[in-house]
Amino acid sequence: MRNSPAASSTFVPYAESLFAGARMTSTKSNRAAWLEGPSATCLPSAEAAHPWRLILLGAPGVGKGTQADLLRQRLGACHLSTGDVFRAAASSTGCGPSPAMIAALDFMRRGALVPDATVWEMVRERTACLRCRGGFILDGFPRTLGQAESLKKLMEDERLSLDAVVNYELPLSEIVERLSGRRTCEKCKAVYHVTRQPSQTAGVCDRCGVPLFQREDDRPESVTVRMEAYQRSTAPLIEFYRKLGVLLPIEATGSPNDICTRTIAALQQTPVRAVS
Repeated sequence: MRNSPAASSTFVPYAESLFAGARMTSTKSNRAAWLEGPSATCLPSAEAAHPWRLILLGAPGVGKGTQADLLRQRLGACHLSTGDVFRAAASSTGCGPSPAMIAALDFMRRGALVPDATVWEMVRERTACLRCRGGFILDGFPRTLGQAESLKKLMEDERLSLDAVVNYELPLSEIVERLSGRRTCEKCKAVYHVTRQPSQTAGVCDRCGVPLFQREDDRPESVTVRMEAYQRSTAPLIEFYRKLGVLLPIEATGSPNDICTRTIAALQQTPVRAVS
């Protein structure tokens, strides 16, 4: 448990000291225990005086992964992405995967969604990562109300506080523009954007010289359907964290650095508190 400051006038200097401590002690963890499972050991990481523990929410296209990496650099916290776990598992040739990972890989090979229960078990067996001495930035989890409730219970049992749930917000029209403008290389899978990051030759990959294509789920009509589904599934999650008093809405417009600066400023103005 952390004590919240008595008044805002005393909080800002306190918050600045938290960020200063994080910057001075930050190191980049190799996340071995997160990516490979509980049998792996991460490289030694510096211990922050006041480790930040954050959850990031946001629809596809808001740049959540980019913000997670920028915040990692600024706060010294470890970026824990469930998507990275799945990608590492799919490309791993190592032996001895956990039962949860074996189950997840089976669903992935069949092209099926990994069930909530399996995703939760993968996170639960990585509880040590939630106790990381530098804090954590959880990206891609929780996705459902059930997962959020399970995570809250686990953190209470481990006596871990949750500082904030950062919810990156962007108008639907902006998300449609971002995603529908994406183009992908057929060979190396490099991603471009027709206006934000175009290739040197229109429609051709700079690396491979092969044609770029638009993914089916990046077409405007598909993006709209995906966003409607996301908003329906996330609404209970957002309300859950709003009631806990840890939800922090952030406007996801502007450059990545602008958004990160906006996030840091909002965190500095938000009293550090515990969920439990």
